[in-house]
Amino acid sequence: MQLIPWSHQCDEGFTLRGWRTEASGRPLLHFLHGNGFCSLAYQPMLARLAGHFDLWLSDAQGHGDSDHGGVFRGWNRTAALAVEAFEGGRGEYGEVPRVALGHSFGGVLTSLMLAAEPQLFQRAVLLDPVLFSKRMLAVLGAARVVGLHRQHPMARQAARRRSFWLDRPSAHASLQGRGIFKGWHDAALQAYIDHALGECEKGVVLKCRPSREVEIFSSFPRRLWPSLLRIAVPTLILYGEHTYPFVPVSANRLASLNRHVSARQVAGGHCFMQEDPGHAADLATGFLLGTVP
Repeated sequence: MQLIPWSHQCDEGFTLRGWRTEASGRPLLHFLHGNGFCSLAYQPMLARLAGHFDLWLSDAQGHGDSDHGGVFRGWNRTAALAVEAFEGGRGEYGEVPRVALGHSFGGVLTSLMLAAEPQLFQRAVLLDPVLFSKRMLAVLGAARVVGLHRQHPMARQAARRRSFWLDRPSAHASLQGRGIFKGWHDAALQAYIDHALGECEKGVVLKCRPSREVEIFSSFPRRLWPSLLRIAVPTLILYGEHTYPFVPVSANRLASLNRHVSARQVAGGHCFMQEDPGHAADLATGFLLGTVP
């Protein structure tokens, strides 16, 4: 999988970066990663997808090689910036079919893109998107008012995350089989070690600062459910059997409210696509190409 770097200067003064494959005339797939990850951390899945699609891999503010960019600009603006970068760079690909794929935080961003730009993509797959329920959104909103929004369990967990190791083998040994990385395919964990960590003076460090993860997990999208109801292209939500309890509830609720959305459970946890990259790629490919209903 030969990749070309791209960059996009945002009006806010920071630069978004990512990777893309050379235009070949195949359908063009836009991908967004989960919170704290980066697009190339999913390399085993993406390599399989590259057999069917040209790829546009987008790293959000403060993730991968994109600039930290100061304060997090919010879920909605982050989705809009991903659209701006994609629109600014996709001309070389021509008017081929365009499809979207996103995991977790990136799945929610993708849903916001689908709602805001209904002509941009023809189909989409959301991998275990963290679709906060209306009750969760209300709690998060109230917590923000009284200054307790950083007490969200995901935010507290991110705040405690280790961010530095002496070298990559040490990081690999520290993370393998633990926490969110439990059950990951060896190649997926190695992709994370290779691409989500950067060099620093005394070793290696997470490219996405834990403080950025906290900012994201202690915030939420504006008008999420009205946006979800505006999705008007065929969209499949795949969620893990052992994911966060609210994800399947929200996914199936959305599928019952929006006829364009369907939901399906698959084996694995929140990062099931890192546990079995090939299976996740095959499921996404079948739906995005329209060969599997």
